[in-house]
Amino acid sequence: MKLIARYDYREGVKIPKTGPVIVASNHVSYMDALALAFFLFTNGRAPRFLGKIEVFRVPIIGRILLAAEQIPVDRESKEARVALTYALQLLDMGHQVAVYPEGTLTRDSNYWPMVAKTGVARLAVISKAPVYPAAQWGTQDVLPPYSKKFRIFPRKTVRYRVGEPLDLSPWYGREDDLVAMTEATAFIMGAITDLLEEIRGEVRPKAIFDPHTSELPRTGNFRKGENKQ
Repeated sequence: MKLIARYDYREGVKIPKTGPVIVASNHVSYMDALALAFFLFTNGRAPRFLGKIEVFRVPIIGRILLAAEQIPVDRESKEARVALTYALQLLDMGHQVAVYPEGTLTRDSNYWPMVAKTGVARLAVISKAPVYPAAQWGTQDVLPPYSKKFRIFPRKTVRYRVGEPLDLSPWYGREDDLVAMTEATAFIMGAITDLLEEIRGEVRPKAIFDPHTSELPRTGNFRKGENKQ
């Protein structure tokens, strides 16, 4: 990992070394899972990911993730439907579970977090495990979105920040209420975006990109046909 980029990892010590924990982060590159795993591992815990199967097909990254016993999820199969149940089992066993709430690489043209799926909120509300928001920036320069070719030179820096645990107790017991879960999800994503603003030194856009109302496909490489990276 140190051969691929430089790393600026901060506040990882906030995450407990034992017990069930959910780490929720933004998603801009196929490299994200590898970089986040490296970050969390250097802070003393091996994470468990439920990640889209496309990432596991990326050379090098896929082999590393499988060797680390991470779980590929085919979002178009029955396996995707049991992802929440499996994640709950991992938390019940005391594992640290890392999640990308958006469910895919952000479709926002400037790489800001978009409206996310409600799975992370349901996972947190049902398990009552603490949720730590994490923001990362820089992986998109090392491995551009949907690309499988690393850009190692010139050397680039990947940055991570972790926030304080989020209080989701107002939504406990409301996992079947779509409105409540949408609110809880927005709360989580807002915390992630706050951290990303700090890293980027920029202000988020007023309008959050919503894949549900966009004409772009919700999953997969919507940039196919453009100039290859």
